[in-house]
Amino acid sequence: MWRALANPNRFMRVSGLILPWAFLLATALFAVGLYWALWVAPPDFRQGDGARIMFVHVPAAALSIGVYAVMAAASVTALIWRHPVSDLTAKSCAPVGAAFTLIALITGSIWGKPMWGAWWVWDARLTAELILLFFYLGYMALWNAVEDQTTAARAAAILCCVGSVSALLSKYSVNFWNTLHQPASLSVDKAEHVHDAFYLPLLVMMGAFYAYFMAFLLLGVRKEIRARRIRNLRGALAREAGA
Repeated sequence: MWRALANPNRFMRVSGLILPWAFLLATALFAVGLYWALWVAPPDFRQGDGARIMFVHVPAAALSIGVYAVMAAASVTALIWRHPVSDLTAKSCAPVGAAFTLIALITGSIWGKPMWGAWWVWDARLTAELILLFFYLGYMALWNAVEDQTTAARAAAILCCVGSVSALLSKYSVNFWNTLHQPASLSVDKAEHVHDAFYLPLLVMMGAFYAYFMAFLLLGVRKEIRARRIRNLRGALAREAGA
């Protein structure tokens, strides 16, 4: 199917059908998840109502890594198979992933202040997440710094693959090192994840964030396809005028 979507016209048709449903799903899940998280879920017995920030922090942190994984997969596909939509997919992932990473860092600092007594500590998970944000920003800056789009796409794809190491460290740092950061709040092992009173609304919020990412990814790729068509049209008109 991914090969079939290499045709920009086909991608525009398919994404146009999916896009409104993705936005509708994200809106519905956010409405349900936020109500459940803020008014139905009980306060934590240790952190009180302050624990409710996890309903934004945990999905944002998970998506900061998940979006980078999609961006890296698209970059590898573009480098190896020259998939014409893959570069645009990776490029469209970067702003959304950077936003999720920034949200994760800010909400983590707000959460960490009463828990650790400081807004920021050079914990392995926090440091890896900060480096991941720098890779997102560097990726976007590289796209904008190189005028030739083909060269920019290739250079950005290589940088993205290098940054995958930071994404892996952010994901598994709590397993590799003894850090201040708590283990994963979501897990298939019931003994490891948070209580069901928090787990179920957290799943709903996770779904909302993923639906939001899907909607804005499709929107971003569609915008990039239109921008590429405009550039090609302008180039053709310039060549005709020069002839």
